[in-house]
Amino acid sequence: MSEWLTPAEWGVVTLSLKVSLVAVAITLPVSYALAWVLARRRFPGRILLDAVVHLPLVVPPVVTGWILLVLFGRNGPIGAWLESQFGLVLVFRWSGAALAAAVMALPLMVRAMRLSIEAVDRRLVDAARTLGASPWRAFLSITLPLSAPGIAAGAMLGFARSLGEFGATITFASNIAGQTRTLPLAIYSGLQLPGAELQVARLSLISVVLSLAALVISELLVRRSGGGRAHVL
Repeated sequence: MSEWLTPAEWGVVTLSLKVSLVAVAITLPVSYALAWVLARRRFPGRILLDAVVHLPLVVPPVVTGWILLVLFGRNGPIGAWLESQFGLVLVFRWSGAALAAAVMALPLMVRAMRLSIEAVDRRLVDAARTLGASPWRAFLSITLPLSAPGIAAGAMLGFARSLGEFGATITFASNIAGQTRTLPLAIYSGLQLPGAELQVARLSLISVVLSLAALVISELLVRRSGGGRAHVL
């Protein structure tokens, strides 16, 4: 692949993979915790929390990027605190692109995991509790392993979504070559340049192949864990 791609294009691909993997790693525990709360708990404001979690699906991505810029920018309340306490700056960095991708991937990951948790028979958990298992042990021995297909499916969907993220990334992390220019941004930049059709075609093909592979792997993992009955696609 290194002979087929130019060094700059190879850099775009590796940066996109790094951003997507970090985004999934950041989002995975948060997504599962939110999915469990939404699937198992009833409390005032649950509908509002559900709506907030799914907000990135319906709000224009540039609005999500702007909100991230306000909160995590160098003068934002969270961004200023991160820089003063840890020297961490996210805006216009690859880490900011990972944060933007994580936020945009969150709803899909929560949805897949929540469906999987809701499919776990609560009578199994109740039976474990009547036999003396603590809530934490019942969760680790029953809910977590039985919802594993949803975790795998959510992670793969989040990875595919992160690979395709554009609007929030360009707003929050900008389009800086070698820094924040992931596959969608590189394709967009190529479309602005005359004579870059082959570059756009190569990067677009890579995007399709990677996203398709993530979706197929997700489906295979779910079917394998679900004995051929479960589906995510």
